[in-house]
Amino acid sequence: MTQQAPTRVAPPVPASRYRWGALAAVVVTVCAWASAFVAIRAVGQSYGAGSLALGRLLVGCLALGAGLLVSRRWVTPTAREWGLIALCGVAWFGVYNVALNAAEQQVDAGTAAMVVNVGPILIALFAGWLLGEGFPRWLVVGALIAFGGAVLVGASTAQLDRSDLLGVVLCLVAAVTYAVGVLSQKSALRRLPALQVTWLACTIGAVACLPFTPALFADVAAAPAGATAGLVYLGLVPTALAFSTWGYALARMDAGRLGVTTYVVPPITIVMSAVLLGELPAALALVGGAICLIGVALSRRR
Repeated sequence: MTQQAPTRVAPPVPASRYRWGALAAVVVTVCAWASAFVAIRAVGQSYGAGSLALGRLLVGCLALGAGLLVSRRWVTPTAREWGLIALCGVAWFGVYNVALNAAEQQVDAGTAAMVVNVGPILIALFAGWLLGEGFPRWLVVGALIAFGGAVLVGASTAQLDRSDLLGVVLCLVAAVTYAVGVLSQKSALRRLPALQVTWLACTIGAVACLPFTPALFADVAAAPAGATAGLVYLGLVPTALAFSTWGYALARMDAGRLGVTTYVVPPITIVMSAVLLGELPAALALVGGAICLIGVALSRRR
């Protein structure tokens, strides 16, 4: 009888490698999302809110679609999952982008990042109301503090033009649609691959923005090459790459702890905006933004 050679088992991948890989993915995601606020502010001088959203989503669809083809992972959604993905696509990828682009034509990138970052508070409140997760004490305390900070940010525009106040309101619209998109995406991700859900939502958002097609063609024809390059950057990096690295980190880290990392987006945005655009939020807006972030952080306490 011939004796078979023992099967060699590959050594397990060290846990530290996963931790470092997840940390690198978090850094890429946070920096990319922070840079998006600055890029929108710069590109918005040549592109309208709707045309910028459509162009960015089209680029993101192509990049995410290529990644989906490489992964070869596809799970057929149910009717309910299609509804959730459609809601995510229209709210988060469609309305959110148009509202944020319009807002940053009125307010600086740092102020926009601070106001939009109340989104985690809204997610928790909506989850308590719609999903029956309740309203823990720290959630209520954090929500009230964050609301006070948002009031201060709004008050910082009281002595300025009405357009500045409109920009803050549009940022709040973006925060609400961001929260709606995350909640619907969360339910869809229980069974479907993250890359598939992201590509479908991005595609649906692009379809929702198709009425801006004539404006996109007109802006592309008139915009300088640098602005168009910025539009492509928004589609490739903050949309396609950042969502991919976010999914990679989410598969290897606790979701709650990972969510906390997004609180550093506004400070990074403010530094980038000061260096690249020479813009800083008003002093009262900085105080209000800091209070918003404190409220969001307190709401995550157990």
